[in-house]
Amino acid sequence: MKKHFADIFAPALISQLRNYAKLMRIDKPVGIWLLLWPTLWGLWLAGEGTPDQGLFIVFVLGVIVMRSAGCVLNDFVDRKIDPYVERTRTRPIASGAVTPPEALTLFAALSLVAIGLASMLNRPAQLLAIVAAGLTVVYPFIKRYVSIPQFILGAAFGWAVPMAFAAQTGETPALAWLVFGTAMIWAVIYDTFYAMVDREDDLKLGVKSTAILFGEVDIFVVAGLQILMLVALLLIGYRADLGGWYYASVAVVGALMAYHQWLARDRQPAGCFSAFLHNHYIGFVVFLGIALHYTFNPISSSS
Repeated sequence: MKKHFADIFAPALISQLRNYAKLMRIDKPVGIWLLLWPTLWGLWLAGEGTPDQGLFIVFVLGVIVMRSAGCVLNDFVDRKIDPYVERTRTRPIASGAVTPPEALTLFAALSLVAIGLASMLNRPAQLLAIVAAGLTVVYPFIKRYVSIPQFILGAAFGWAVPMAFAAQTGETPALAWLVFGTAMIWAVIYDTFYAMVDREDDLKLGVKSTAILFGEVDIFVVAGLQILMLVALLLIGYRADLGGWYYASVAVVGALMAYHQWLARDRQPAGCFSAFLHNHYIGFVVFLGIALHYTFNPISSSS
């Protein structure tokens, strides 16, 4: 049996690089998609279907880097909590595969890359990038003090929207903030499903979440947020003068939301986690509706 060069000469190095990749959640890309879709909504709306190619590359790379940095910092902050939570006890820091100083070094390196990417943007987008960095740093700590950390996560995951508008147009119009608000509501929805998985462990450890705050009415509150998001999506279509392709995508989103309610109906961890994972299809469908509108209506969208 042939052995790879790395397995022969640097097995320890390769093993540790894999641990770093796990710490950045490279092996679990759903978080990247959840952050990427609102970013693409913003880029396509701001560019009216033809966003700047250079900005597209910068923002996609920025999504990957910032999500990775956020995961590293989150696990560093939660290093004394994760070993006692069933779902997180095998994470690299919790298991001892990566030391806290190594994690901080990795976070610093990713932050430098993020700064380099931000330097390629215009001044309005750079100023907004400072806020994005602040939200990324604050989120891991906030769940110890407030009952709605999902709203902070939503702000962090949606902040790329006004950044995209600022980078593309130099402005952040009302449409940008409407899309940002929609992305924030969406994050509260899917991260509440996520928090429902850990609710029992979080109650024991004193970690706060909307799943705990909503309690026995969690499913109903999430349903209300889903309806609110659908209304916001319709408003986006109206403000951006989008057409039938987009509204068809909103209808599909409504069907997906109903399916997620069904998945989480018994509040079983497996069903709630499936609802969380499946949410990224909502982001894809919304983006598809926007992209199809500008593809098949180039004259009206550019007028």
